[in-house]
Amino acid sequence: MTELSSNWKRLSTAISSNTTRKRKEASKERNKNKSIASARIHTNKKVSKDNINGNESSHSKLLSKKTSPKIIQKKVTDILQKAASEKPANSQSSELAAKPTSLIARALWDFDRGITVEDIHNVVLSKQPSASTPRKKDIGKYVALDCEFVGVGPEGTESALARVSFVNFYGHVIYDRFVRPREKVTDWRTWVSGVTAQHMTDAISFDEAQKEASKILETRILIGHAVHHDLDSLFLSHPRFQIRDTSKFGPFRAISNGRTPSLKKLIKHFLKMDIQDGSHSSVEDAQATMLLYRLHRDTFEKSIRSTTAK
Repeated sequence: MTELSSNWKRLSTAISSNTTRKRKEASKERNKNKSIASARIHTNKKVSKDNINGNESSHSKLLSKKTSPKIIQKKVTDILQKAASEKPANSQSSELAAKPTSLIARALWDFDRGITVEDIHNVVLSKQPSASTPRKKDIGKYVALDCEFVGVGPEGTESALARVSFVNFYGHVIYDRFVRPREKVTDWRTWVSGVTAQHMTDAISFDEAQKEASKILETRILIGHAVHHDLDSLFLSHPRFQIRDTSKFGPFRAISNGRTPSLKKLIKHFLKMDIQDGSHSSVEDAQATMLLYRLHRDTFEKSIRSTTAK
């Protein structure tokens, strides 16, 4: 009887131990399942968020895999490169909003003679630019000029030349130099001119800038916006029949009820682009002016011929 009782105790202990072990295993399994479910919910939330943003689940899949940081980085880079090389349906508006000045420079470079608004809107910055030729880098017959100014005088209200930029027919920069004002600068106007005191380190003298600008202008067609201000700042003149001023062109003035339109307004009206957000760049403004001229070149030239014939 004593032996039976002893055996029963051992059996009870074994059963109890086995039950405890199974409970622990079941508890671990439940915790594991909860972790998996939580991870799935977290991943699904990321996928849903990406789908809302139009990015599908590409990078959510990357993050859910146990891959090394280097592999993840490589896959992310591959996805970004693929996206950059593709042109989605709304790429026209996004590219125009993203880098208008780059589009302007690219359109000038890619198209030889005739150019339309549609040509500009079809420019894809991710593609390689058209091949360079010596002709596209030469000064050529047509040049666009723009200058930047700083403030001089007691209140900084007077203007002094601080930068001179020329681009050719294809938007290629043929001259771009900072100029040391002859007077003491009292207002750099950096917020609009983009010029700082540091730019004066390698700046040239006014006399040198005047001489070089005069040489570039000789016998050439000059395109500019209110270009008489730029010429006056250089103390230079240019034959009237060789000037194409976008601020005086009839069809351009029509959008401002006969008043002088700003370059920014012209680009916005005809190209649906925004330029001069922040400080100006005389190179970019010269390119924008050249593009306006090339878009309306035939009408421009007809207007000049009718004016000079009188």
